[in-house]
Amino acid sequence: MTNQQHPITPAPELVQQWEEECESGNNSEVSNTFDALQWFASKAAHWGADQELEACCEWLDTRIGGIYPGDLRAARRPKPPNLKEQALLAIDTAVADDRLSADVANVVRRALEQIND
Repeated sequence: MTNQQHPITPAPELVQQWEEECESGNNSEVSNTFDALQWFASKAAHWGADQELEACCEWLDTRIGGIYPGDLRAARRPKPPNLKEQALLAIDTAVADDRLSADVANVVRRALEQIND
């Protein structure tokens, strides 16, 4: 292996930050050495994927002029549904499974729609 560093390599300061985060008592995912290695590998993989996505968006932006990078970012890093969206989906599922009447579902749905996100 050569001494040349890959362009997507976390800075030593970032690796140190991850190490401190992994070792902190606030991390309930890590209870042994294997968990720590798995946590660290996952953190590094996510970071590397995010770096690659940002590089692709930057490349698109320079070639196309800002039209598609936001779409690419949204497609590759979709935001999970918020609590209201999850509740509305649960209502739809309960109605479809015949566990909730359509009338009751409509009342609950209207109430949820009035709540600000």
